[in-house]
Amino acid sequence: MAREITGFSNPLVKRVRSLREKKHRKAEGLFLAEGLRILTEAREEGVLPEMLFHAGSTHPLALDLIDAMEATGGDVIETTPDILSKISGKDNAQAVVGVYRDRLTPLDTLDRSKADIWIVAQSLRDPGNLGTILRTGDAVGAGGLILIDDCVDPFSVESVRASMGALFTQSITQARWDDFLPWLRQGPGELIGTSLKATQDYQEPRYASPSFLLVGNEAQGLPESYEAECDQLVKMPMLGKADSLNAAVATAVMAYELLNQKRRR
Repeated sequence: MAREITGFSNPLVKRVRSLREKKHRKAEGLFLAEGLRILTEAREEGVLPEMLFHAGSTHPLALDLIDAMEATGGDVIETTPDILSKISGKDNAQAVVGVYRDRLTPLDTLDRSKADIWIVAQSLRDPGNLGTILRTGDAVGAGGLILIDDCVDPFSVESVRASMGALFTQSITQARWDDFLPWLRQGPGELIGTSLKATQDYQEPRYASPSFLLVGNEAQGLPESYEAECDQLVKMPMLGKADSLNAAVATAVMAYELLNQKRRR
């Protein structure tokens, strides 16, 4: 049975609201996701929230979520639109907000054989880019996203929102470079980086599988020592005045080149 919360001072509202801050997400191992599309995407992947907040929505997708939660003994809380706004931090709150257990996959448990393409992001700072890269990974059938060094939190509200549900279809791993590189070299896998200093066009090589596409920081790109470890270092043609592409756009261009090569084999 659903329970009802209508008071802003309710301890659970305060606790869930605190998940908008990284320190509280890390302490509890929980994160927020909002909106019928994202929560439905998660349910289709077999992932239900630990808590589901709604404001009396009668949308069929919301009712399906509520039924699925109640069937598994999940915690369903009916509240007001104002409290949903307080929880989500948005004036025009979505119809539903879910509280999920974080979805990190340890590096040593990754099965590199399950996909031909993997995306590796180093010191990525923008949550919008991270979410878009997750969506790209989903679109090309990547195995997951490996976050290297100090990246933006993949479970921030902004990252989750930008992923449009791909957070639940892609595995997410966090690792230091000094741990990732030995792991990579222990098995098959080609490391592919992009750099303005590269002399090879991105369409020239025939990439091996699995391919690990290494994306650098938005402002600085990849450190030289990281570039030196790449099996392939390539660049995309820049015919206008811009000297580089947005990190998420560059990732999409490269990911589709990898996909198209594998489709033509």
